[in-house]
Amino acid sequence: MKPYPVNHAVYIGAGSNIGNRLTNLQQACDMLNELPQTSVEKVSDIYISEPFGYTDQEWFYNAVFKLRTELTPKSLLSHCQQIEFLMGRPIDHPTWGPRIIDLDILLYNGTTCDLEHLIIPHPELHKRKFVLVPFLDVANPVHPVLGKKIHELLETCGDTSEVERVSPIFSFPHPD
Repeated sequence: MKPYPVNHAVYIGAGSNIGNRLTNLQQACDMLNELPQTSVEKVSDIYISEPFGYTDQEWFYNAVFKLRTELTPKSLLSHCQQIEFLMGRPIDHPTWGPRIIDLDILLYNGTTCDLEHLIIPHPELHKRKFVLVPFLDVANPVHPVLGKKIHELLETCGDTSEVERVSPIFSFPHPD
C-alpha cells in the first residue's frame, strides 16, 4: 500500500441504540477529537432511523463526523475499535444487533483501501439512508469507486427505511 498524504479528510459514521444515545454519540465524538494528530472538523445533525437487519431492537441515533487526521486508515480503524470497546461495545458483537456505539470509516481522503478488516469506501455506504442523509450535513464528496456525489447516491438509494432529524448538532466542540 502506498503512503497517504498528510492531513486527510475522513468521514466517520456513528450510531447508537443502547442507553443514552445522544450522550453516546457525544462521547464518541469527543474521544475521536482526542486521538493523536486528529481533530473533528464538522458534525452532522442527529438522526433517528429504524434498525437494519435485525429489526426487533431500539431505533438508532446516527451522525456523521468529518475528521482531519494524519493517522493511516489501519491506525484510525484500530483507534475506532478501541473507542467502541472503551465505551462498552463487546468485541464479539452480533451483526446488525444492538450497540452502545458503532463507528465506521466511510471515506478516507477520496482514496480506496482493501484490507482484511477494512474496506474504504465503506461497502454499504451507498445503500444506507441512515448514513447518506447525515453525510450531507457535513459534505457532499464524490464516492471514489462509484464516481457519484453523496446527494446522487441518496437520490438512487433503494433504502426505504425511515430517517428523521432528531436534534441539531450536539455540543461540539464539547466544553471542558
